[in-house]
Amino acid sequence: MSMALLVLTAFMHSEKYGATLLADELSSKPQLREVIVSHTDENGIFQLYRMKEDGTESRQLTKGDYHCVQPACSADGKKIIFVKRSNTGMAIWLCDTNGKNAKELIKSERILLPSWLPDATHIVWMSVGPLQRNQDPASNSQLRIMNTETGESRRLFRHPDQIKFNNAMPSISPDGTKVAFVSDRSGTFRIWVSKLDGSDAKLISPTPSEQDTILKLPLEQKVPIWSPDGKWIAHWEGVEMIHMSPFTGINNPKRDQQIAATFHVWVVGSNGRNRRKVGRGDDPTWSPDGYVTRAFPDPQRGGPKVMVESKSGEKELPIVPRHQNWARFTWLPLSIGESEE
Repeated sequence: MSMALLVLTAFMHSEKYGATLLADELSSKPQLREVIVSHTDENGIFQLYRMKEDGTESRQLTKGDYHCVQPACSADGKKIIFVKRSNTGMAIWLCDTNGKNAKELIKSERILLPSWLPDATHIVWMSVGPLQRNQDPASNSQLRIMNTETGESRRLFRHPDQIKFNNAMPSISPDGTKVAFVSDRSGTFRIWVSKLDGSDAKLISPTPSEQDTILKLPLEQKVPIWSPDGKWIAHWEGVEMIHMSPFTGINNPKRDQQIAATFHVWVVGSNGRNRRKVGRGDDPTWSPDGYVTRAFPDPQRGGPKVMVESKSGEKELPIVPRHQNWARFTWLPLSIGESEE
């Protein structure tokens, strides 16, 4: 072999080897997942944005003068439901994950926390009745279910023994057979799990005590959410915000800080076992591959800090721009790519 041919062969081999290394490096990097986030725009109005989990490639999905909050993505990754809020009331809206084909499903004075059944057709939510000033919405709430294709809706629980209590914040199990929800049937708001019709209800995450030992105020539980495999339920636990200065009208910053310090996200097995504290924060969700997220105020960001568990520990999800407020987010399923424009 001539020297020139030998050099050329070596060069080609090195180029091929380098390209292989680059391809291996790129393929070894985890694919960024997508989320749909409700955060404020430049006018202070909550809008929906679709973006990568690192906050890049953000696209605004909704526009207008009404707040768009509490998004939830269907299991097939094709549709979003969210609450559109104005001064006259609230409504549940449906649209594609690219923001198109938006339509109103139902309107009421107070509608909160809609979520999907795994069939990607039915939704559930908490319907809130009349409230006194600064009253917790869960304290006058019942659960409803709707077929988004026909528009038919009804109460999810209908037996008198179930609806004599307040029932709120529903989350349907991935197999569609059970519902996790918040109820005051044991006195203080706790996480319960029952069959879809409300029967066979069980307290799922009992606390060591009914009250916070320092504040002498009730420890409550809210916002249950099932893991993708149906084995776990995450939820918030702490002393409710209604005991803080903005709601009581009595300025007490120290007490407010003590109350905020009780806010934590917990996880419990769907069988009621292996309860563990994830960390401080609120608004838990699950990533598509089964890791818990939580959020808490961050003065340095001027807004919420969203954290997600991972194999190597926790990491931040920079999905809310600095100095912006937010109103929850939802993950898109891993198998869903870009929607057609």
